[in-house]
Amino acid sequence: MSVMIEMGSGAGGAAVTMDLEELLATRLLVQGNSGSGKSHLLRRLLEESAGVVQQIIIDPEGDFVSLDEFGHLPIDATGYSHNEIAKMASRVRAHRASCVLSLEGLEMDAQMRCAATFLNALFDAPRDQWYPALVVVDEAQVFAPSAAGEVSDEARRLSLGAMTNLMCRGRKRGLAGIIATQRLAKLAKNVAAEASNFLMGRTFLDIDMARASDLLGMERRQAEQIRDLQRGEFLALGPALSRRPVNVKIGPVRTSARSSSPKLVPLPAADADFGDLFSGLADAPPPPPPPPVPRPTPAEDMLRALESAADAPRQPTRGEMLEVDEETRARIIDSALAGVVAEGGSQPLPVLYQDFGVRCRMLGLAGQALDLPSFRRRLAMAKAGIPADEEGWEGALALADIVPEDMHPVLLLLARAARDGAPCPTDDELAHIYGTSSTARLRRVLAFLEEQHIIVTRIDLSGKRSVTLPSLGWTTAPSVAEHEKPQARVARRR
Repeated sequence: MSVMIEMGSGAGGAAVTMDLEELLATRLLVQGNSGSGKSHLLRRLLEESAGVVQQIIIDPEGDFVSLDEFGHLPIDATGYSHNEIAKMASRVRAHRASCVLSLEGLEMDAQMRCAATFLNALFDAPRDQWYPALVVVDEAQVFAPSAAGEVSDEARRLSLGAMTNLMCRGRKRGLAGIIATQRLAKLAKNVAAEASNFLMGRTFLDIDMARASDLLGMERRQAEQIRDLQRGEFLALGPALSRRPVNVKIGPVRTSARSSSPKLVPLPAADADFGDLFSGLADAPPPPPPPPVPRPTPAEDMLRALESAADAPRQPTRGEMLEVDEETRARIIDSALAGVVAEGGSQPLPVLYQDFGVRCRMLGLAGQALDLPSFRRRLAMAKAGIPADEEGWEGALALADIVPEDMHPVLLLLARAARDGAPCPTDDELAHIYGTSSTARLRRVLAFLEEQHIIVTRIDLSGKRSVTLPSLGWTTAPSVAEHEKPQARVARRR
């Protein structure tokens, strides 16, 4: 079904429309200097397509929260943990809810980390939730910078990776990236290059005009017209807009941003006396205290689907958070690890480590329960179902030390099944514990382990797989599910 939305008027007052279905397949890049009308353009696009397709907005300035008039759920990221942000994104994806993630109250580094967590959770949704959605990222140069800035390298890497996934691989998952930036020169090229539709607003710097002309397929001297564009005017090009660059004046919108352009107001009268403006400071009353910071809306109420707050573990008081004996300490660590494994999903290790520390404190364990290397080892063991106090795992753990850390859960789960003589885990089970939904990626992990002579895989004539760990002398039973070779499936279809 083709849905056309009217963006504005072109030459002679003719309507300029956008093919929404084509936009979902080809993505959009909006560029223009501050004050050129980018936010107005995005608001027009969102208002006209509301009710037709799910919309998810990453809003660093909090300008789009007024879209709640169209049913968008405002999410103020301030006050939530990374784990909660990821859960929100998962629920938004599953229930096809339009939302605005406002990052206004966060520092730049925290904005990038939060956006990366949210986008990655959208990207990692199960296949049956790959519904079409517009993912709008305003001020995209913040989240996909072309060069290192004042933020940490880790935050930049996480954010840039999430934006690259959105623009390069999001289409197959139904995610159509719409990015807006003030300057093309500040936006990472591998992110900008994936867009096939362009709306170029007013810009003055030669380097930005050169990149804009390259994207629009114009000669450099023709690109001079970009300087002459008025506020709210854009050059449009792309399969969802026009096969040739056309000038479009963006139409009106029904909602407005909380911020607006500054307006001139009259100055005080020319004869005003400021001579005693700073006198009597010692006797002046103190300024009023700042208003209290409102507590964030519970994620449960916001998404109407998270666990009830009453079911959450009780937070111990400071007096209750005392040192405990070793048996109780071990039990708390096991319980916290079990919670992380159950709810952590494919979150990055630092996020899981933070979640683990919070769970330990909530259960009354003071201090640092585990350092990061110990947590990484215990997390892999917990994912594989290996108790920390069970004997006989020294050989398997020594094998894990010679492979990359992200492969530890896969190897230990195979060792668990092999030691018990249980059926070999399926590709889906191993992919889940590895933190991916791609079985092809999992098979590359198994191939690596076999190349290193750590495991030996055998597939019998019925297609059932068994795995042996030669150095330990352990072998799994044949798998229950059938594992066929790709060549066999192709032959059968023929």
